[in-house]
Amino acid sequence: MTTLNLIDFDQLFNQLAGIRVAVVGDVMLDTYWWGKVERISPEAPVPVVSVVSREKRIGGAGNVALNIRAFKSDVQLISVLGDDDDGASLQNLLEEQQIGTGYLVKSKSRITTNKIRVIGRNQQMMRLDAEMTTALEPNDEEALLASFRNYVNKEQPHMVILEDYNKGVLTELVITTIIQYCRERNILTAVDPKRKNFFAYKEVTIFKPNLQEAREGLNRLIEQVDTAILSSIHAALHEKLHHHISLITLSEKGIFYQMDQQMKIIPTHIRTIADVSGAGDTVIAVAALLYAATGEVRLMAEVANIAGGLVCEEVGTVAINAQKLLAECKRLLPNATS
Repeated sequence: MTTLNLIDFDQLFNQLAGIRVAVVGDVMLDTYWWGKVERISPEAPVPVVSVVSREKRIGGAGNVALNIRAFKSDVQLISVLGDDDDGASLQNLLEEQQIGTGYLVKSKSRITTNKIRVIGRNQQMMRLDAEMTTALEPNDEEALLASFRNYVNKEQPHMVILEDYNKGVLTELVITTIIQYCRERNILTAVDPKRKNFFAYKEVTIFKPNLQEAREGLNRLIEQVDTAILSSIHAALHEKLHHHISLITLSEKGIFYQMDQQMKIIPTHIRTIADVSGAGDTVIAVAALLYAATGEVRLMAEVANIAGGLVCEEVGTVAINAQKLLAECKRLLPNATS
């Protein structure tokens, strides 16, 4: 196991730019309508929001890709979009961020997920969700899998991240086929699961639920969090999944990892928390990159833990700032070289 005080973080972060990653899963458009509220509607007892600006952002699995791209790594987003204006807008946003879109699939039978947030007086007044959450139809499944195989054969990625938001893209067939295809080619896999297909992710490299998802998936009532309890959760998950590494986020308590008999709870570093949204996306992105680059589970967990805390200092869903993370790694991980 690599000793953390021998890590040259400048060299390591430069190395991350050479990692090739695919993010497969539910991608969405996040739309914000900002406005002023000065009166109540005469038609119904609701506020009238006078919209003064609109903003579109990359959401869902696309936010994981944004976090990967923050390290200048090569990242491809592989998903199914609707053949619609929202899909075109989302693709433009991805291309502006230099996220690969060449393997996206356009479907005539689905719409692009768009979550519209109406904000007035610095408060979210309403959210409108335009989405389909049904599973992909067989022709869209096959198109997605064909696109994935084409990507792997051409690009030979180091890591594939499966990002599940229960919007229907990651069906059981898609999950099992992708994992098997990666295993046959010795490609690392990481997954951020949701409950619907929680135990479909068999034999992945990194399985990253949060503690609540692990509790619900195993139907366990857990009143305290310690290494023994979390190790028993890892054992129960491993019995069903036969995965390599458990990486369980613990909210304000930090992060737990276990690989074989190597395990630890890494506590959070003291932060001024502004917003926890998007922290899980950052953790899976950073963990996947670090493990692909080093194969070191403790280093992966330490850096991912710092990254998750950093993005919680920002309002809204934001990608990690690689230079801030680099500085924090040097500051918080003892005796790092520079």
